[in-house]
Amino acid sequence: MKVEKISRLQLFYLMTGFVLGTAMILGLGHEAKQDSWIFILIGMSSSLIIMAVYTQLASYYPGDSLAQMLPKLLGKFLSYPIILLYIFHFTYSAARGSRELGELIDSTILSETPLVVIIGSFMALMVYCLRGGVETFGRMAEIVFPIYLFSLILIWILLFSVDQFSLKNLTPILGNGVTPVLKKAVPTAINFPFGETIVVLLFFPFLTHNGPVRKICMSFLLVGGVLLTINSIMLIAILGPEIYNFDLFSLLSATQMVSVADFLERFDALVILLMVSGVFFKVGGFILAAAIATSHLFKLKQTRSVVLGLGTIIVPLSSITALSYVEHLEFGFKFYVPYVHTVLQIILPILFLCIAFIRKKLGSK
Repeated sequence: MKVEKISRLQLFYLMTGFVLGTAMILGLGHEAKQDSWIFILIGMSSSLIIMAVYTQLASYYPGDSLAQMLPKLLGKFLSYPIILLYIFHFTYSAARGSRELGELIDSTILSETPLVVIIGSFMALMVYCLRGGVETFGRMAEIVFPIYLFSLILIWILLFSVDQFSLKNLTPILGNGVTPVLKKAVPTAINFPFGETIVVLLFFPFLTHNGPVRKICMSFLLVGGVLLTINSIMLIAILGPEIYNFDLFSLLSATQMVSVADFLERFDALVILLMVSGVFFKVGGFILAAAIATSHLFKLKQTRSVVLGLGTIIVPLSSITALSYVEHLEFGFKFYVPYVHTVLQIILPILFLCIAFIRKKLGSK
């Protein structure tokens, strides 16, 4: 495989955008209503422990991606089906992200355009960008993310001008106690979006300087979590907990209420552009992780053809997985996130770390 390198700053931009990604479209903790920001903080805090597992595992096998370290951990025959499982997970997650963006575009600015055309166009752009590999993706993140962050802060400033803005909508805080919020947050808030950062295990070998990566990983989780928390507080303060609970695109709905002196209005395009940028990070990270894992599994020298193949699969996959957007969300949050994510992003990595620790102890003796 061609030697490609990204800096730690590029990895930080890429992964912070990845954390925000589709979470900006879907919102987080709707079922927790006015306590959704606490829901996010619980997920972020718990995910720091999971990230410690990921980084410790990587420290046992420096220079190896997840697909390279598993054969050393589990042996050739046992590791192959698990790697294939992760490849499918990354591919399907990319398809889900594409579907969510497609539904957003379809319900707002391109209501007469078939969903498959919207997703296909986005995927063509995605494949074109990712054929350059990790290095190109990292450079794009370095350019796009600061603009993304500036646009997000600008939207928050505009939201302060909405007449309905009231922090009283955040009360009562923990009105039913902390236990109901904990039950909702664990493991859902850990798995989405924070646990999905397991893809970073595929990017570690491309860092320019080998060494401890825990600090940079904790940083993008903290920054991403704080930004999502602030966004949740802003939306609840405007929409109220009840509307926030049922609104499919809460950030867009809140921004549509902005009117500065009855002159500056209709900032929908800015929000949609912001969300497209976030999905670019999320879907791009998943596709690239799947492509790297596939290349390592089958000992390919490049990822360009793999990215093209994955893009071809993702377009129909995103369309056939659910008949409607409501069904798509229901399957995701009631089955895929609480069960599949928990196994692949929490249980298996902890098991891998235990095996690596035992192997290290036995090897030292």
